[in-house]
Amino acid sequence: MLRVGLTGGIATGKSTVGQMFVDLGCHLIDSDTIAHQLYEPGQPIYDAVVQAFGPRIVAPNGTIDRKILGEIVFNDPQSRAKLNSLLHPAIIQRQQEWLREIEGKIPDGIGIVGATLMIEAGNYRNFDKLIVVSCSTEEQKRRLRQRSHLSEEQIEARLRSQMPTDEKVKYADYVIDSSGDLARTSNQVAEVNSRLREFAASTSGRRRS
Repeated sequence: MLRVGLTGGIATGKSTVGQMFVDLGCHLIDSDTIAHQLYEPGQPIYDAVVQAFGPRIVAPNGTIDRKILGEIVFNDPQSRAKLNSLLHPAIIQRQQEWLREIEGKIPDGIGIVGATLMIEAGNYRNFDKLIVVSCSTEEQKRRLRQRSHLSEEQIEARLRSQMPTDEKVKYADYVIDSSGDLARTSNQVAEVNSRLREFAASTSGRRRS
């Protein structure tokens, strides 16, 4: 199975692009989904995060209030590093488990893992190919304003907390620019999908051996 990493900065359109690949027959797991599962009460990560950041991050229903936790870590690099040190190993482990599960069922398929901090965490090296979704910083800000109603200061803090998209692009095997309309993005996804399938077909024997 071809293992593909999918990354990009906040609000660059990574989730939309991921769904387009699913519609073309690829298999996808998103690290945000994994994180949501790890944050559930009773999970070891839940206990570790609450112990590290205190009861202020626990919502009245007992779940972790991701908004409060986000305000803490986006404004404090040390807190962000602490959270990442707790969360990333568990997320990477679950990614690898999922890839093995998919490979066991569909050995000739394409398994895509989506993660915003894939390059920062270093686990982009675990994949055969890396796709970076990009758009302009102004477009990122516009999308964040539209979908989350964050203040300008909060938006800037979130952008500062991540590697700039133009830096991420340097690591990419394929770049998908989502700045245009959905049709233009979809055309790029279809082209990358074709190239991934060609690469998978040309290397399937070597990857099995």
